[in-house]
Amino acid sequence: MTDQPLAVIAGPDEHGLGEELAACGVAINRIQGLVTADALAEAGIADAAYFVLTDVEEATGIPVAKEKNPEVQIVTYASRSLPEFVATVADLAVGPELLDAATVAEELTGDADDPAEPADDADGSSEP
Repeated sequence: MTDQPLAVIAGPDEHGLGEELAACGVAINRIQGLVTADALAEAGIADAAYFVLTDVEEATGIPVAKEKNPEVQIVTYASRSLPEFVATVADLAVGPELLDAATVAEELTGDADDPAEPADDADGSSEP
């Protein structure tokens, strides 16, 4: 068993979100074709930290993924909007025209630099 988080990616990954997640230390399993319960299970959804959907035509896989793993973070990265019946289930829905894949991966994994972090004073406190 590894401490590396897992992302299951379904749909074409034309913008390279899988590669960007991998660069942030995330293991990647891909589903080719239909997003079925069996395909999700084979891809390791039960242990996944993220389920990334890039084809909204396969949105019926979202509730199935949540049923198999209630803790999985659902991310859609597609230009088209999610169907209404699953829109409230997704944790993050963003289009590649709004954020590039590297930014999405950094935000998901916490690898983004946070310049807003308060600096400690010389005495070790963060008091003004």
